[in-house]
Amino acid sequence: MDGFTKYLAQRFFQFFLVIFLGVSLTFLITSLSPVDPVEQSVSLMTSFGATDPRSVELMREALSELYGLQGSLLDQYFSFWGRVLRGDFGPSLSSFPTPVMSLIMAALPWTVGLLLQALIISWCLGNLLGALAGYFRSNLLLKLSGAVVMALHPVPTYILGLVLLLLFGFVWPLLPISGGAQMNLSPAFSFDYIRSLILHGTLPALTLVLGGIGSWFISMRSLVSNIVTDDHVVYAELAGVSSGKIFSQYVARNALLPQLTGLALSLGGVFGGAVITEFLYNYPGVGRLLIQGIYRGDYSLVLGVTTISIIAVAVAVLIIDLIYPLIDPRVRLG
Repeated sequence: MDGFTKYLAQRFFQFFLVIFLGVSLTFLITSLSPVDPVEQSVSLMTSFGATDPRSVELMREALSELYGLQGSLLDQYFSFWGRVLRGDFGPSLSSFPTPVMSLIMAALPWTVGLLLQALIISWCLGNLLGALAGYFRSNLLLKLSGAVVMALHPVPTYILGLVLLLLFGFVWPLLPISGGAQMNLSPAFSFDYIRSLILHGTLPALTLVLGGIGSWFISMRSLVSNIVTDDHVVYAELAGVSSGKIFSQYVARNALLPQLTGLALSLGGVFGGAVITEFLYNYPGVGRLLIQGIYRGDYSLVLGVTTISIIAVAVAVLIIDLIYPLIDPRVRLG
């Protein structure tokens, strides 16, 4: 087995292991929750008047089957994996009888779009500024931009979101602060709807960008600061190679390799920030759906959202791992 084949085998093994452990842990944590979805549903349905005890018992049995909560914990675990493989998490308690997957599929495109634009912008901008600041260390403008970025880095995402919400929603009301699009516009490939999408997504995306750019800037500047002292860079400078070529061909390109690995490792944290951001701006993504499910004790919805999120993040990490050999020839050559 050559190095490249071994690399692929390791990545696919890690992919399936992460999904197995993550989904299993999600099931275990949700099962240990004090909220019983069956009893909660029965209480909700019988709260409007007296109900025959036999009917209540039949209702309880039907709901147990509907939520996959029949038998022992091990039976429920195997039943849950069967539901995961079928993409069936049952109905949502808070939106009964709407299936959980229908709610997730409606919310997922919003989260994917938000995360993609925020992650791409923060990664590209943070690495560019970090590389420039690490190579051109005497540039005053880069020093100033670095100071601003580093000042924002330790600020929690929800604090950044609240500041932006107050600033652009009330003090200087230029952008909408709630929802994913204008309510009176039907989804369509039109200028008005696309403009509304961009305006409503600006503040959530800006919150995630400001929250994530600092880590990329710091790590990239550190990497570049170490690379500029390497022998091949020093020799290129002594040979009269232009600064622009040294920066692009010898410094930035080598420093980007570990940053690509960092991109895969950061996806889980970025999704965690998106959960708070979506709830803060009432953005119609899976993050808001998850928090609503937790508040309402919606067992199936929480289980479905966390499972799909784990699988989605694992797939994204796998895609980045498969792209990595295209950038680093050492992986292809083993």
